[in-house]
Amino acid sequence: MGLYNIFDISGSAMSAQSVRLNTVASNLANADVVSSTEAGVYRSRQPVFSAVMSALSNTGDSSVSQFGLVQGQPASVRIAGIVESNAAARKEFQPDHPMANKDGYIFKSSVNAIEEMANMMAASRAYQNNVEVFNTSKQMLLKTLTMGR
Repeated sequence: MGLYNIFDISGSAMSAQSVRLNTVASNLANADVVSSTEAGVYRSRQPVFSAVMSALSNTGDSSVSQFGLVQGQPASVRIAGIVESNAAARKEFQPDHPMANKDGYIFKSSVNAIEEMANMMAASRAYQNNVEVFNTSKQMLLKTLTMGR
């Protein structure tokens, strides 16, 4: 794996963590959404990541590592999709609420703010780690270039 491939890998990982941070922000912003029906309530969304193998080398080496990675080919991270939670909405009896249904119930989002904050911290740290990988790789490349002087 060349040093330039590390830039692609850490860059794609930073992009993926940015999407993760955006979905957490969306979930937190809609945590207190109220609806008159269970189907209309906001559902928590989570990104699904996948590793993508790039066919940059035609070495013919088809040896596969224990993690399913083809050796000799760099990996990158991409967003496979964003899925909605199947968790049931919270049903509360509030007959005076303007959004209450005919039975006096409102439905609140099942977004757990504590879990979302933990997701946000994990995504932020993963982003920071990838920035460090990027910067360290850049420094190593610059040191390698200056060795020839």
